[in-house]
Amino acid sequence: MTQARAANGRLAPIVRAGLIAGIVVAAVLYPLAALGGLGAKAGAGLLGNMSTDLRLVPQAQTTYVYASDNKTLLTMFYEEYRRYTSISQMSAYIQQAVVASEDARFFEHHGVDVKGIARAFVANQQAGGVSQGASTLTMQYVRMALRDSAQTPAEAIEATEQTNRRKLREMRLATGLEKQLSKTQILEQYLNAAYFGHRAYGIFAAAQIFFSKAPKDLTLGEAATLAGLVQAPSAYDPAGADKGPASERRNYVIDRMVELGYIAPSVAATAKNQPIRLQLTTPRNDCISVPRRLNGSGYFCDFFKNWWMSQPAFGSTPAEREDRLRRGGYRIVTSLDPKVQRLAQREVRKNLSARSPFAHGAVFVEPGTGLVTAMAVNRVYSLDQRENGPNTDATKRGKVPGNYPDTVNPLLGGGKLPGYQAGSTFKLFTLLAALDAGFPMSTSFYAPQRYRSTYLTGPEDRSACGGEHWCPQNASPSMTGRQNMWTGFGKSVNTYFVQLEQAVGAERAVRMAERLGLRWRNDTDRMMAAHGRAHTWGAFTLGVADTTPLEMVSAYATVAADGRYCEPRPAVSIAGPDGKPTMYTPAGTHESVEVAAERCSQVVSPTIARAAVDAARCVTGYGAARGSCGGWSTGAAAYPMVGRPFAGKTGTTDNTRTAWFIGFTPDLAGASFVADPDNPFHAVGDTYYNDPIRVVANTIAGALKGHPVRTFTPPPSSVLR
Repeated sequence: MTQARAANGRLAPIVRAGLIAGIVVAAVLYPLAALGGLGAKAGAGLLGNMSTDLRLVPQAQTTYVYASDNKTLLTMFYEEYRRYTSISQMSAYIQQAVVASEDARFFEHHGVDVKGIARAFVANQQAGGVSQGASTLTMQYVRMALRDSAQTPAEAIEATEQTNRRKLREMRLATGLEKQLSKTQILEQYLNAAYFGHRAYGIFAAAQIFFSKAPKDLTLGEAATLAGLVQAPSAYDPAGADKGPASERRNYVIDRMVELGYIAPSVAATAKNQPIRLQLTTPRNDCISVPRRLNGSGYFCDFFKNWWMSQPAFGSTPAEREDRLRRGGYRIVTSLDPKVQRLAQREVRKNLSARSPFAHGAVFVEPGTGLVTAMAVNRVYSLDQRENGPNTDATKRGKVPGNYPDTVNPLLGGGKLPGYQAGSTFKLFTLLAALDAGFPMSTSFYAPQRYRSTYLTGPEDRSACGGEHWCPQNASPSMTGRQNMWTGFGKSVNTYFVQLEQAVGAERAVRMAERLGLRWRNDTDRMMAAHGRAHTWGAFTLGVADTTPLEMVSAYATVAADGRYCEPRPAVSIAGPDGKPTMYTPAGTHESVEVAAERCSQVVSPTIARAAVDAARCVTGYGAARGSCGGWSTGAAAYPMVGRPFAGKTGTTDNTRTAWFIGFTPDLAGASFVADPDNPFHAVGDTYYNDPIRVVANTIAGALKGHPVRTFTPPPSSVLR
């Protein structure tokens, strides 16, 4: 047998279709145009030159994002709302209704219905227009597949353009597809690809959007309604003002099901007499659609999305990563703990409502894993800023609305917002740098009310003295006296920590902050932190750099985890449509790991971390294990609220423009702040000084209620004196 004869043999199932199509396709598609079209010989020749290979690409599917309980749905991400569903999970009615509506001879032909083409030709000639189509379900699916696999605009146009060539190509591919897939498989693919209107792609989405149920639960009337939409979703929309066309189309489909013997006439009559009863659902999409009862979780969702967009595992560019998120059909279990989130959200709203210009937020992280369990703020996650209050920055007033009560700005971290100064919470970095350099905890200095440092500043700086020397002072005269690491940290003595910073070197403190995850967020901070300049940054120890609650809680969680820093992460697991974990290969390695796996490293020794924890115990009123706290501290009310081993640090900036508290147990760490994101010079004042302490302490107490009590490991004698 020659190759030509073999090719003709492969074409046998559609030879007649090709001959007829060569003459009538133009009439089917363009009945008012001349029949010039393709001649029979030309049509058959064109078919012989066309490939039978259909490039099937995975259909775009919805990504589902859940809380850590694996059942609370936070939101979804999609371009086309679709969830692939096995035909075994579809009602028999929907299968029968689609066949009856679109291709009654589906189970008889081989991809191209020759009788259907001839019938359509005659009907269209008599009608003087297109009254019947000739596309089988297989051909329709081929068209969808060509559209979905298009890699360029030209390919997309070619897949849907009204031309003879396109029709012939569909015929050729349809017959090839029927040799590869069974009828049941083709019907399953079709029902998962078809568009039903209202952004419903596939039968799962259609059943959800129109009837709020699963495809397997569709009734006869519901299935007929949906099947009737495939031909013209807008014309037969049952959610439209005029339900007449939808009812007529549904009844037509039911009648066709009777003609094909799928249902009895009596069953059909009952179904046709019932009105179409919809239960419309609008599927969530993106972080803006987090439900109201979980609205505070919108900020966590935003953090998750920003994290996803930074992961090379999902693509080499941000556009590719977003495409994977919206089309990849992932099932994501996040780290968000609904219980901790509710507790935190309740606490941040107690004294400062969403209508306050001051943002009051909190972030909670699990030490040793980096899992972010809650992100709460006294704001509404919304794009609608029409009712927002005036901007507190006079230069923006009347031009830019205030950030309250509605905003989508990443106020808690994980985005590009500059952040806030965190005050004395930065003393942790100087403390760790000194311990890392070999200074014992007993290292003491006389701390006067005001201290002339070796660091220089400008003469216009109000803290300057003796020319251009930087001369910081303490918050209270009661701090004057000889202090060590326990008392200096517990009382937050500025002039002690400036001297400790001088002794160890400011650059060591800056580099320690970087080891614990801080990143410089504005040009000034980047300039000061640069090598060759950082040694002059005396004010660093007092927290003049911008940071975020997410960065700071992760830094403090490091000491709670014996010096093990973990990148803050929002996901426990990320599975693809096949149910398998999503993997990636970290740079510089050859071993694949899960994208959602923890990313931790030992940045300081356990001994040094335990020493820092012992000093931080002084702050909360819990008391140090190996030293004296000096009789009082800045956050002594914290430990009684928690009722279990608890350490931390308070922090305020000049004139209490911001107020902070970061607290931790071995199991959970939290950072809370009060600040004005619009205007850093709008001082919070002492009114809200204790609110961050209350938020962190009460949330951790509630979150750990009923959990075993874990204690801190005291530092060894080698770091004491």
